[in-house]
Amino acid sequence: MKMKFTTLVLAAFAACAAMGACNERKCEMKETILVAADPFAVGLKKAIVAHLEKRGFAVKDMGATDAAPEKPYFESAVEVCRALQKGEAKRAFLFCGTGMGMNMIANRFKGVRAAVVESVFAAKMCRTINDANVCCMGQMIWGDMMAEAAADAFLDTKFTEGLEPLAKFLEDARTKVEAIRD
Repeated sequence: MKMKFTTLVLAAFAACAAMGACNERKCEMKETILVAADPFAVGLKKAIVAHLEKRGFAVKDMGATDAAPEKPYFESAVEVCRALQKGEAKRAFLFCGTGMGMNMIANRFKGVRAAVVESVFAAKMCRTINDANVCCMGQMIWGDMMAEAAADAFLDTKFTEGLEPLAKFLEDARTKVEAIRD
C-alpha cells in the first residue's frame, strides 16, 4: 500500500510540475478563471486574459475569438454560467459592449452573482458587499490598463473585506438575495 501512495504522490507532483505550479516547497493547482466575450469586446477580453495569465491564473475562454467572432453574448454568458454551476471554476469575467447584456444573462443562473463594473471601486465593492463571482465589463467603457486594475481589485478582494462589522448582515443578505427567484 505504501508503494501505491508514493506513486500517487509522485504522479501528482509530476502533474503540477507539468503545469508550472510547483517549486521546491509547494505544489498547487492554478485557479481557473472563465472568460467570454461577444464580438464587440474581444479586444478587452484579450487584454484581461493576458493580464490574468501573467498573474498565474489558468484561463478558459468560452466566448468569441478573432478566429470565431460570431458568438453572441447570450450564448457566451450561458456557457460560462453553466460551467460555474458545474464547479469548473469559482470566478469569471464576461465582456460585451457595455457589460450589461452579459450581466442580465448571468444573473438568471442560480449561484451566479454577476456585477457590471464600471470603475475599480465598483470591482472591489461588488466583491466586498455582494460576493460577486462574475465581473462584467464593457469594451465601450474600459481602457486596458484600468480594466486590468479593476480585474485585480475583483480577484484580490474578499467578501466582507473592510466591512467585517457588517459581515453577518452581508452573509445573510447574500443568502436572501440568492433565494429570490421569480
